[in-house]
Amino acid sequence: MRSVLIAAIATAGITGAAQADNYKAMDLMSPCQEADNSARWGEAAETECEQYINGFVAALKATGNAGAGSMICPPEQNTPDEVRWAFMRWVHQDFSPRREMHASEALMETMKEAFPCN
Repeated sequence: MRSVLIAAIATAGITGAAQADNYKAMDLMSPCQEADNSARWGEAAETECEQYINGFVAALKATGNAGAGSMICPPEQNTPDEVRWAFMRWVHQDFSPRREMHASEALMETMKEAFPCN
C-alpha cells in the first residue's frame, strides 16, 4: 500500500509540479469561499477546496505529522469542513501577507494554530 501511495504522489508531482509551485493561499481561498457563496458552482468549489484539504491532512497523518504524538490533531469528525473554516478565518486575520503564502504553508500554519494536540 505504501508503494502505491508513493507512486501516486510521485506521479502527481510530475504532472502538477508547475501548478503546485504557484498555488497560493488566495488560490485555495477562492473555492473555499465560493463553496458557501455560489449557487451555480458552490458544490464544485467545495469539492475542490475540501479535496485539497483531505489530501493535505492525509499526507500529514501518513508521515506522522498529525495525530497522536504530533503537534497537530485534526478534528475527528467533519474534518474537511472544520479545516476549511479554520483556514479561511486564519487567512483573513492578516489577509494581505497571508494570501500570498503558498497554500500548503498557510494550511500548515492554520492546522498548528487551530488544531494543536493537548
